[in-house]
Amino acid sequence: MSKVGISFEEMKTDMLKDEEFKIEYEKLKPRYEVIEQVIKARKEQNITQSELAKRIGTQKSNISRFESGNYNPSLDFLTKLAESLGKNLRVQIR
Repeated sequence: MSKVGISFEEMKTDMLKDEEFKIEYEKLKPRYEVIEQVIKARKEQNITQSELAKRIGTQKSNISRFESGNYNPSLDFLTKLAESLGKNLRVQIR
C-alpha cells in the first residue's frame, strides 16, 4: 500500500522556511510539547480522556480541548494532569 501526500514532518519543515510562520511556531512550541507529553503518557497508560478527566475532577470536554490545543490551561490544571498520570510537572524559565 502506498502513501499519498506528504508527512506532517515534511510539511512542517517546509513551512518553517517561512520566517513569520517560524516565529509563531516557536511561540506555541512549549504548549504543544506539553500536549504531546500528556497524550503520550495517557496512551501509554491506556486510559481514555474520560478516565483522565475523572482522575483530576474535571469534564472530558476540558481534556479534549486541552489535547486539541484549544484550551490555555492554568498551572494548577497542568499540575493535576501530571499527578493524575503519575508524573511531576517541572517548569523552567531559560
